[in-house]
Formats: sequence, C-alpha cells, structure tokens
Amino acid sequence: MTPADATPTPLGLRDRALLAAVGMLPRHAFTRAVGEIAGWPRPGLLARLAVHAFARRYRLALDEAELPLDAYPTVRELFTRRLRPGARPIATGAGVAVAPADGRVYEAGRTVRGRLIQAKGIEYGLADLLGDAGAAQPLEGGAYLAVYLSPHDYHRVHAPLGGEITGCAYVAGDLWPVNPASVASVPGLFTRNERLVIYLDTPAGRCAVVMVGATVVGRLHAVFDDEATAGRHARRLTYAMPKPIEKGAELGVFDMGSTVICCFAPGRMDLDPAIRPGLTVRVGQAVGSAT
Repeated sequence: MTPADATPTPLGLRDRALLAAVGMLPRHAFTRAVGEIAGWPRPGLLARLAVHAFARRYRLALDEAELPLDAYPTVRELFTRRLRPGARPIATGAGVAVAPADGRVYEAGRTVRGRLIQAKGIEYGLADLLGDAGAAQPLEGGAYLAVYLSPHDYHRVHAPLGGEITGCAYVAGDLWPVNPASVASVPGLFTRNERLVIYLDTPAGRCAVVMVGATVVGRLHAVFDDEATAGRHARRLTYAMPKPIEKGAELGVFDMGSTVICCFAPGRMDLDPAIRPGLTVRVGQAVGSAT
C-alpha cells in the first residue's frame, strides 16, 4: 500500500458541525479540564456511579482488567487500567513484530518519498510526524502501521519488538480530535497534534513508536522516563546508556483514546498482508516479520 492521489473523504453535516465546534474550543484548556474531572476523587458512592457509568457507556472488557471494577477509584484510573497477567499473549520470535496497542488499523504500508498515508486521499510527512528530519532519514522507505484506540479499548502502549530504548522526544502541538471522521478529512492531522516519539534499536533495526494526542487526550506518559513529557515542553532525550526493553513490555499510556504509529527501518520489516485498514488488532498479536 502506497500513498494515493485521491481526494479526502467529505464530512457529513454532523461531523462538520462537531469539528467546527471543536475548532472554537480552547482545546488545551478543555482537555485539562476533562482530565481533572476524570481524576477527581469523589465520595465512595459517587465514584462507583461514575466508574460504573463509564464502563457501561463504552462496554469495557472488564473480564480482562487487572482489578475488579469497584477497585478503580476514578474514571481516569479505570481508563488507564492494566490487564490481568496473560490477557495478551505475546507472539514469539525475536524478529516477529507485534501490535503495540489494542485498536483498529487506520493504515499500514511503506513510506514513499518520505510520505505516509493518513487516510484515502490524505498523506503526511515522516519528518513532520517525528518532528525531526534527521530521525526520519533512517526510517525512509520502511514499513509503518497506524492503530486507532477508541474509548472502548485498553490504553497502554507496548513495544512492538524487543531491544533497547535509545531516546525519545516530546513534540508539542494542538489537540484536535483523532477519530475516523477527522482522520479521513483533515490533512496532516497526526503531524499537528502533540506527540511522544520513542526510538528503539531492535533485531529489525531502528523503530519509532509514536503516540499521538488528541482532544481530551492531553496526557501522554512514558513509563520508562518521567522527564519525557514533564511540563509538556518540547524536548528530546538521548540515552547514553540505552534502556533494555522486552517485546510486549509497556512503553507508555494514554489518559484517553488516540493513535499509535510504528515506523520501521527500510528493508528490515515485512508487514503481514492481513494487516489492512479496518482490521482490529490486540497487543502482542503478530503483525510482521523481520527480513
């Protein structure tokens, strides 16, 4: 699958109205407010009502959760829940890449002339996504996979391959919605929003895992380094002593749903032909093999 020359999908009236409304919002302030509300400690009964209402509204798979529903004191803690041990078996093989998150595949393919597909008719630049032309060069021509996490999904992000974390970058940006309607119609959406980029050296060469923020997703956490997103100021960190990471181990967490994009080195990773837009994947599921 390569970037296509088509026109963006036109939005329906409802989606146009929603985007227009979001466009008038102070998106960062709104996102912070929603995050604070989701994390408010409430009296016992109110907390249980809020948590149960959220679980029902988004049909959460509570049988996979690490804790019983009533053990989560806030909606935020329920949303960022861990899974019970063994809920996501990790495909074996040092060169077998696995899905970094639960969600639906937006696009999968190879970068062409530094461009990736956002959706039919819309492309974006690899250098723009990473916020660094130098970091993009070693990944030019390689495979990529973009996965959308809905509010229903598990919201922790995992390493697609084992190896070492060599660095990371927080790229400041906007907080537009990153839902299917927006992705299908708004050019450069993934390069406009705030992002956390994590760089790995793996058996398949260099890999970048990009967590893309969105409206009400103003908290992107790197579990291996609290400084990565501290203060939400643009920063780049390079580790003189890279941090070992096992395939399937946790890299980061979203406070709400958004998108994860994995970019691989050219000629080093073949995605499974079954990995197509619209396919639902789960953490640990095999998505490709090193060449």
